[in-house]
Amino acid sequence: MGECMSLSSLTNPVTAAVVHGRPNGWQRALSLGPGIALTGALAAAAIELGKLSWLQSNGISALTLAIVLGMLVGNTVYPRLASASAGGVIFSKQTLLRAGIILYGLRLTFQDIANVGISGVTIDIVVLSSTFVLSWWLGTRIFGLDRRTAMLIGAGSSICGAAAVMATEPVVRGRAEQVTVAVSTVVVFGTLDIFLYPAMYHLNSRYHLLAMSPTAYGIYAGSTIHEVAQVVAAGRAIADAAANTAVITKMVRVMMLAPFLIILSTYLSRFPQCGEDQCHEDQRGEDGHAPPAGNASASATGNASAPRASQRPRRVVIPWFALGFVAVAGLNSLAILPHTFVSTAVDVDTGLLAMAMAALGATTHVSAVRTAGIKPLALAALLFLWLIFGGVAINAGISTLFGS
Repeated sequence: MGECMSLSSLTNPVTAAVVHGRPNGWQRALSLGPGIALTGALAAAAIELGKLSWLQSNGISALTLAIVLGMLVGNTVYPRLASASAGGVIFSKQTLLRAGIILYGLRLTFQDIANVGISGVTIDIVVLSSTFVLSWWLGTRIFGLDRRTAMLIGAGSSICGAAAVMATEPVVRGRAEQVTVAVSTVVVFGTLDIFLYPAMYHLNSRYHLLAMSPTAYGIYAGSTIHEVAQVVAAGRAIADAAANTAVITKMVRVMMLAPFLIILSTYLSRFPQCGEDQCHEDQRGEDGHAPPAGNASASATGNASAPRASQRPRRVVIPWFALGFVAVAGLNSLAILPHTFVSTAVDVDTGLLAMAMAALGATTHVSAVRTAGIKPLALAALLFLWLIFGGVAINAGISTLFGS
């Protein structure tokens, strides 16, 4: 019997891995297959729906649709499929996301920076930094949110919406429900921007409240609206010049995602591994409860020479995918890649990001989002108002300073 088992395991690599307890490539591929197929199907459906003219005209992208479809499946049939597909869903949410962020660099070039000028770049920097810091401060000090939720909402509002939230999650170590809450808020208020910004432009043109050309409007929209698709929709509602300037300004803002993640990771490494709200969150078990008090006392009376968890500094998490994003953008800036290759790669990138969004939605329960309450929405609403009115002030002040 033993010899037969050994012989069969040699002819079947999957069986060999099971018998010897060493998972190999075949076994891993088979375990990931169902989940990847699920997120791939949801992503494909979202991409096809995203081609509808009504959705495109209203700035509703495939990524937004993917997370909605994912949540629908996640709160209906996915619990019955989780045992077979969980591995592939997690792979989509983590590995495919990072690959998607890297390929996102093919959407822009370093020449985009020159096109918006020093004033446009400065506006992007000031809007990004002020919005993120404001979100962190308001979220933790005023609304009493946990630090990770506040940072995720801030990242989405200040950089590029859902993609920024997903890219920031590995750095801040956010949970699925925290990420979904953040994505939901930027989708809601970013969608409002699509209709509000053109209306404000026409109102301003009628009453001459501010001197704002279509180009100036484009910089304003690109530096303050959440998602790329929303920027495109809000720009096209005015003029082609406004849309082109808005997209370029937005792409420069997107390019700032990489240095933002590196700076944030370096800053967070200064805090203890179990600092602030994260200490209480990370020490909770799967059921959401803190460990028994006896465990704490036991650790306190343990080896005195061993540093306590709360005293160990966090290591700097280098977001390698952010560096890859910059490298790909730099390669794209050289204009040596064939246009057909870039176009195909961008389509692949959209698919990868849509799969990541679908996976996020599938692993999020509506009850977890509902438990978050009104506070995240209130924080996002204040950031929304800051981007509108503070954004106007920043754009006007920096444009005047640089004489543009």
